[in-house]
Amino acid sequence: MSRILWSPTQERAEASTMAAFERFVEKKCGLTFEDYNDMWRWSVSDLEGFWASIWEFFDVRASEPYSRILADRAMPGAQWCPGAMLNYADNILRHAEGRTDETAIVSFSETLGRKELTWGELRAQVASLAANLRRMGVVQGDRVVAVLPNTEVALISLLATASIGAAWSLCAPDMGQVAIVDRFKQIAPKVFIAQDGYVHAGKTIDRREVLAQISAELPSVAQFVTLPIVGDLPEGHVAWDTLLHDDVPFEATQVPFDQPLWIVYSSGTTGNPKPIVHGHGGIILEAAKQSLHHDLTAKDRFCWLTSSGWIMWNAQWTALGQGATVCLYDGAPNHPDMLAVWRFVADEKLTYFGAGAAFFAGCLKAGVTPRTAVDLSALRSLGSTGSPLSADAYDWIYRDVKEDVWLAPISGGTDLAGAFVLGHPAMPVRAGEMQCRALGNAVRAYDALGNELTGEVGELVCTEPLPSMPLFFWGDEDGTRLFESYYDTYPGVWRHGDWISIDETGASVIYGRSDATINRKGLRLGSAEIYQAVEGLDDVLDSLVVDLEFLGRESFMPLFVVPAEGVAFDDALKDKINQAIRSGVSARFIPNEIVQVAEIPRTLSGKKLEVPVKKLLLGGDPARVVNRDSMANPASFDFFIAYAAARASA
Repeated sequence: MSRILWSPTQERAEASTMAAFERFVEKKCGLTFEDYNDMWRWSVSDLEGFWASIWEFFDVRASEPYSRILADRAMPGAQWCPGAMLNYADNILRHAEGRTDETAIVSFSETLGRKELTWGELRAQVASLAANLRRMGVVQGDRVVAVLPNTEVALISLLATASIGAAWSLCAPDMGQVAIVDRFKQIAPKVFIAQDGYVHAGKTIDRREVLAQISAELPSVAQFVTLPIVGDLPEGHVAWDTLLHDDVPFEATQVPFDQPLWIVYSSGTTGNPKPIVHGHGGIILEAAKQSLHHDLTAKDRFCWLTSSGWIMWNAQWTALGQGATVCLYDGAPNHPDMLAVWRFVADEKLTYFGAGAAFFAGCLKAGVTPRTAVDLSALRSLGSTGSPLSADAYDWIYRDVKEDVWLAPISGGTDLAGAFVLGHPAMPVRAGEMQCRALGNAVRAYDALGNELTGEVGELVCTEPLPSMPLFFWGDEDGTRLFESYYDTYPGVWRHGDWISIDETGASVIYGRSDATINRKGLRLGSAEIYQAVEGLDDVLDSLVVDLEFLGRESFMPLFVVPAEGVAFDDALKDKINQAIRSGVSARFIPNEIVQVAEIPRTLSGKKLEVPVKKLLLGGDPARVVNRDSMANPASFDFFIAYAAARASA
């Protein structure tokens, strides 16, 4: 087992929401548990008893009760809570009752400055926008889409759309035109909301021409709503600010449990993105359950550093659903320096801060020391996701951020708008590990034959249904695409596409995507272990590795590296990298070739494009293996195209 970096005090453990839930289950169901794993086993075997307890403990607001929690346990096709009538926005905005003047949202934006919204103001603006959307003809089942940054504008739009029973879909403003059209055209939206520009790292980005081109590709849109930043309101568009001031009561249309709430998308790096539909009820239950693992209450001040194009944008409302104040950050995290976000954490007195693992790795590389630079006395909890957080980053957090903070990395996905493995406020934190499997989530590691593994790396699977699993993919009439995405490897079992190891305590380590696995002479591992060794060197800023397994030929594993500024790419550096891999991983995983690159290609949410690079180098068509509009740095792919061509002709 890894070394312990943090342990909770008895006071914190007993005061946690998880402890309160356990006491509730004991009183309601007469159940006591030897330890967390005992409670987890109950939660994934007695699905009806567990999810009924979540519903009751969190007092889910519904106008009509469910007739049964789980009417059909099949995967795919599980039927949850038939008969229930409720609304996601209603369950969020009920916190305005009796707390009208308390702060619900703090929004800091490079473009718009800092704003605060009370619960009363949030509810009033949602009610006004919903009334105006209804006047535009939006009804239950319609789609409202937006291209907006992570500010209160997007949240108000989501809640107003949900309150009508329409489905919401959002893209980040830095996404390419083709990527946005590829997403929105599939779902035929009725209303399109956009901001015509934004400021990032001190530079104004004009998006008017791109938005006009996107709008021309969406013939289903009946009304365009624009928040002007860099120009005048286009002819025929409605100004955003005019929609927020109608004095009308908040109304939430009561919808079935599985009414579509929002449509999110797979990364879209290979082919047309999959439009994943989640329902009102499933998201309410999953968010409530996950708040136990985050230890969230109405007293928290919460922020997750996220783009509006990442599922963590949706997930941050988990905190709002518990009545917490959610603080939004819309700006470059490294502008004017890598302490910018940490100053925000301190100034807003955040109790919970989360970010992608790449952000923490970047802070480590930059050598910043938030512990001495800003006041983090209010900070109790840290979260991380998006890619595996290295043990070095764990050490940096406890050394240079705060020694008594609870660090709880999570791993899940857009597919279920939730986490498979995550934290527990009453468990110790060990370097490089996630503390436990999520309640209600039957996570296991499988080998290729479907046998469960303990303490070994295998496919991350989920053997029981979850309320937040996709209802369907939009346009996937017969369910073929959904089946092929998750269920065609192990019948009746969800295969997520990650490598995971789970030890006998339930602690886990994610090793990266299973379809980017390194397999050297029969020994498999995920790329994360190689990255940890290579990027642990001060001489290397970033890296990407792929294992090319050719039919009838020996595999070839190139490692692409971005040297640190001022570091020469020479034999001495290559030797240092090889030695780091030899000592940190295994001599078996020393690459066949080390190649210098200027940038590692990444998705908009910061993930390395291992699979597209792998497909390209195995002979794939450059135009088909990756959708450049879904990339954060599309020009970086040009090097790999040239490299692939050179290898093919060698």
